[in-house]
Amino acid sequence: MFKAVFQKKVPANHLLLVACILGATAAHADGPTLAEAYKVLSTRKFVDLTHSFSPSTPVWQGFGQASFTAAADPSTYRPYTLKEDGFRTTFYSFVGQYGTHVDPPAHFHKDGITMDRIPLQDMILPLVVFDITPLLGKDPNHALTVQDIQEWEKKNGRVPAGAFAALRTDLSKDWSNPERFKRSPFPAWSLAAVKFLFEQRQIKAIGHESLDTDTTQTMESETWVLTQGHYQIEVMAHLDQVPPAGALIVVTWPKVEKGLGFPARAFAILP
Repeated sequence: MFKAVFQKKVPANHLLLVACILGATAAHADGPTLAEAYKVLSTRKFVDLTHSFSPSTPVWQGFGQASFTAAADPSTYRPYTLKEDGFRTTFYSFVGQYGTHVDPPAHFHKDGITMDRIPLQDMILPLVVFDITPLLGKDPNHALTVQDIQEWEKKNGRVPAGAFAALRTDLSKDWSNPERFKRSPFPAWSLAAVKFLFEQRQIKAIGHESLDTDTTQTMESETWVLTQGHYQIEVMAHLDQVPPAGALIVVTWPKVEKGLGFPARAFAILP
């Protein structure tokens, strides 16, 4: 039963699978088991939506580059080595908003929740992808509009409540060219679009390929998203390998106490 239901690409089935993975169906004797859910998931294609990061990774100039050094014994300052110590490890120094990363509400709001308080249920969600690359030929810095969303819905159905909405711009393909990747302006979200998605479609979170949500002087789209209590994932990759609807996204990050942002690992499970 579960496999047949899952293969139908409708919003309710995304929620069924999410509930199954989280164990929410345990209270229903006739519901699919976690073993059945895993059997289905194991047959699906997984797409990594995360960039690897390094000291040369593109980052906002106000933060600066990361540094990776061999971790050393604090009493002698000698780096640990496999030969001398039987292990090796690295000391990482970087800002939280580095590489593919999570922005929790507290990043912009003094009373917003920090990354360690984002509910686990909000870290595995139905995934919808808005592809605006066909519009970039005429407008290289196009910002997704409400009309764009409505046109998407004519083809793919209504954006499901509780979804993660990602914006495909193919900006991630410039990742190996930092100056090109960091260009401004760039394709982004409009404030009207994010308000529509959160208020009219009740999505849970957004994500995009760029370093920021928008290029307005006041950062109005990013400010609105975070101050309204939502989280976002920035600097996503490989959205060109994900269908407009039907996939799931799983995203996670270290549980830093009162954390204001950190590199994240996101991946899609395709239908």
